[in-house]
Amino acid sequence: MRVLGIESSCDETGLAIFDTENGLLSHAVHSQIALHAEYGGVVPELASRDHIRYMIPLMRQVLADAGTTLAQLDAIACTSGPGLAGALLVGTAFGHALAASLDIPVLGVHHLEGHLLSPLLSADRPTFPFVALLVSGGHTQLMAVRGTGRYELLGDTLDDAAGEAFDKTAQLLGLPYPGGAALSSLAEQGNPSRFGLPRPLLHSGDLDFSFSGLKTAVLNLLRKHPDEASRADIAAAFQAAMCDVLTAKSLAALKQQASQQLVVAGGVGANRQLRQALTAGVAKLGGKVFYPELQFCTDNGAMIAYAGAMRLQHGMHDPTDVFTVRPRWDLASLAPV
Repeated sequence: MRVLGIESSCDETGLAIFDTENGLLSHAVHSQIALHAEYGGVVPELASRDHIRYMIPLMRQVLADAGTTLAQLDAIACTSGPGLAGALLVGTAFGHALAASLDIPVLGVHHLEGHLLSPLLSADRPTFPFVALLVSGGHTQLMAVRGTGRYELLGDTLDDAAGEAFDKTAQLLGLPYPGGAALSSLAEQGNPSRFGLPRPLLHSGDLDFSFSGLKTAVLNLLRKHPDEASRADIAAAFQAAMCDVLTAKSLAALKQQASQQLVVAGGVGANRQLRQALTAGVAKLGGKVFYPELQFCTDNGAMIAYAGAMRLQHGMHDPTDVFTVRPRWDLASLAPV
């Protein structure tokens, strides 16, 4: 079965072709970072227009790279939520129109399900069940993953997600967009021990997260230490606090679920210091951490094609589903645990 995956939930246009017998055949991503940089964040209307501009050229590219024609596609999977409504409409409308013209099935895929399953695209992959730390965009969640479509929410963010906190803190530090990567780069030059920052909810006894207070603490530090030399130390202290909380909560989730497999998915999962902390911490428990390949940490069509293919294989597609997008969509609502 060959599935064309389409991702357009935010500011990356991603298309890919996944074959259930031969694996990932091709994928391509167009990033809108340069487009939104001058505004310091994603402008939804510009994002939607850019998705329209690149959808067909990227489709032609992945078809050529896979040595596949439209007639050889068996199904289409497109991200139908969560995300920016206009951006989701572009990919979903394109996918449904193309599927109708080819008379093949089309299904809407949950963006976060794509991230959860993305490590399964790698040669070194986990087996079900496992615990997943999902740190993607506006989401920071711990999930128990028991199989395709079988997810239980263990912990969620009460306010700012990790990615949002990275970006907002980077903005406070006067760093360019995208802020998370710029902050991590600056933190490499700093001393994380110079300033003490809070570890929110570290000892709360649950698996929830809260990072808005950490961002406020950085603002207060910057008011006391506005000098250029302190910026790297503040960035390093922020990143250390963030990694401590994410690592501690992830280890607690593994113990709660009696699991030795942790999957880390989403853009923040590419952070080098977080990877080091999680790998070391899980190893002490006798377990292992699985990460997507770096090219699949950010939004991409490969994870959507894969998730769609798995749903089709497991009979989790309702052929009567109508065209729809869900800007807000609870992952745990996909199917009963």
